[in-house]
Amino acid sequence: MANEVIRIQEQFYILSTSGRIDDRTRVLKHGDMFAVFDRFGDIERFGSSELGLYYQDTRFLSRLALRLENQRPPLLSSTIREDNAVLTVDLMNPDVWRAGEVIPRGTVHLFRSMVLYAATCHERLRIHNYGHSAVELSFSVGLDADFVDIFEVRGRKRERRGRRLPAEIREGTLLFAYEGLDERVRRTRIVFDPPPTGLSESEASFQVRLERGEEMTYQWAISCELHGLPESTDHARAAPPPAGLPRLYENASKEVEAELMAARADEPEIFTSNEQFNHWLNRSLADLHLMQTKTPYGPYPYAGVPWFCTVFGRDGIITALEYLWLDPAIARGVLSYLAATQADVESEEQDAQPGKILHETRGGEMAALGEVPFGRYYGTIDATPMFVLLAGAYYERTGDRAFVESIWPHVERALAWIDRYGDVDGDGFVEYVRRSRRGLVHQGWKDSQDSVFDEDGVLAEGPIALCEVQGYVYAAKAAAARLARELGRNSFAEALEGQAGTLRRRFEEAFWCEDLATYALALDGLKRPCRVRTSNAGHCLFAGIASEERARRVAATLIDEASFSGWGIRTVATTEARYNPISYHNGSVWPHDNALIAAGFSRYGLKDQTMKLLAGLFDASLFLDLHRLPELFCGFPRRLGEVPTLYPVACVPQAWAAGSVFLLLQACLGLEARGSERKLVFCNPVLPEFLQEVRIRRLRVGEACVDLLLTRHERGDIAVTVVRREGSVEVVVK
Repeated sequence: MANEVIRIQEQFYILSTSGRIDDRTRVLKHGDMFAVFDRFGDIERFGSSELGLYYQDTRFLSRLALRLENQRPPLLSSTIREDNAVLTVDLMNPDVWRAGEVIPRGTVHLFRSMVLYAATCHERLRIHNYGHSAVELSFSVGLDADFVDIFEVRGRKRERRGRRLPAEIREGTLLFAYEGLDERVRRTRIVFDPPPTGLSESEASFQVRLERGEEMTYQWAISCELHGLPESTDHARAAPPPAGLPRLYENASKEVEAELMAARADEPEIFTSNEQFNHWLNRSLADLHLMQTKTPYGPYPYAGVPWFCTVFGRDGIITALEYLWLDPAIARGVLSYLAATQADVESEEQDAQPGKILHETRGGEMAALGEVPFGRYYGTIDATPMFVLLAGAYYERTGDRAFVESIWPHVERALAWIDRYGDVDGDGFVEYVRRSRRGLVHQGWKDSQDSVFDEDGVLAEGPIALCEVQGYVYAAKAAAARLARELGRNSFAEALEGQAGTLRRRFEEAFWCEDLATYALALDGLKRPCRVRTSNAGHCLFAGIASEERARRVAATLIDEASFSGWGIRTVATTEARYNPISYHNGSVWPHDNALIAAGFSRYGLKDQTMKLLAGLFDASLFLDLHRLPELFCGFPRRLGEVPTLYPVACVPQAWAAGSVFLLLQACLGLEARGSERKLVFCNPVLPEFLQEVRIRRLRVGEACVDLLLTRHERGDIAVTVVRREGSVEVVVK
């Protein structure tokens, strides 16, 4: 296994016998740090690999390669613990020849475990001799730090970079450093305990002798340090670990576990009669906790690892909506953060106007230098109305009047942006056109450059009015009207209701395509409908802008074979000109997309279709590593006995993919938690056959708390039983 990779000129080739041909990764995250390892627990770089240890959008470690006797130890197993806190890897020795004698493979067991905490990656290695005699072995850890920006990892080329500073070696410590063009110094400090036998700029080497049954423990801490940066959400200037590390790994592990236990202490719990479904639920919940990051404004779910491990407005809002019925704390954090970062001025380079809600923020070198516009970027057309929609949903869920009053000025500014800047040409529809020369061409959730096109496949030119955005604006104005009435602004509420009604009528006239039995994807710059069957139309059901009759026709279109792959609804139907099951947005399946559509189906009473989407994604989860739904997967038709085809560079985990199971379950149950009314409503609840029981514990509604048991009878009827009730809350089954 020593020669797994062959280099020919600048190309790398991996032998078919190598363990590297399995490209499943292992991800850890804590705060603003995340790590992507291979299944061996290693970090290696071949081409544009995303493996690495990252902090604040910079890769601080690009190589971490464990070798035993200059060979890669064979893999036994590796996994991320169910709570996502620790990566564990079991390895063994290969056959080792020494002076005509051999240490047989499997004599020595190596156990690696990693945890991230306080901008530091802690690793512990235990080596145990199970042989009948003493063994002497050498092992090494190959190390490097390239300090590339996340956008470089994604393939962006730079004309100039900063300078790599000389590595420093002293007393069992290796220090890599880089001075960026932004005049900030980034350092990677690696401390070993016990100190290695040999330490160079690229490798730490150790000699170990183990008697029969003896075990030795080694550990190292890899800290990311930033100098010249403002304080960040987590430890902008990471303190170096102490010279000795006798209990640092244990302390970090305990701190992470304590954080997770505190976060889940008062959180509702869901148990079902299907253990595999429970695995999906538990992994999804753990992923939501993994992606949540503490900010000065509360918890915020970062979008996804590795490419989007930062604040995204749209992603945060949708994740908060998916999980709102269980825990509104995420929604409050998202609303607080987005209110605080709402645009104040016009800026073409940032695609910003007063009142607009953030699309994305970045903290790396390229963002600081303006090489990418994403330091704080506002090029999203839907985050602003969805911010208002979430504010209304949060109040209905919690009855938290004081908080809503505190963000009401931001809601008003968002509404003003919709009317003044969102409607570019004054036709009554909200549309977008890129203003930043380096910003996003398309600014809906499908933001690929080829994601908006007409029936012939010709790319649409702006300004572009997406169908789902009109639905979001309709829902936003309806939600804002309810909030306005609650705050005593009745005349404003009436105006908003009138605007929502007018938009709904005009939307039906302009977007409906009778022969396609769906809504057009968009209106282009000449107001021509893009007559394409897409999943976007399902979001119109989620928003409630569709009429009853047309909602049913849209649902039938989305569930037919052209749109439904067997695993989920495709972004683009197979009948359309640009359909490609391997594309990012033109034929793939996205879990969050399906969850929103399922909520739309449920809204219109289409429960069979709702259960079909839940069943499809549940089946997909059975075949996916760790029961974890990725950002997206390919849209090939489901084939008997085969698994979903993975999309090659999908983020895993992804916050809104993790949240999808909770919205799907809510849609089946028709569940509405109304804290403002102290009421819990189940509207025509249903469960698929594979879920005979669902137990929900500690579900809070206002100041009250309930435990519920939902039981599916043979005829499909659902019995809702209140097992425990604390406080005043009415449970209603319609």
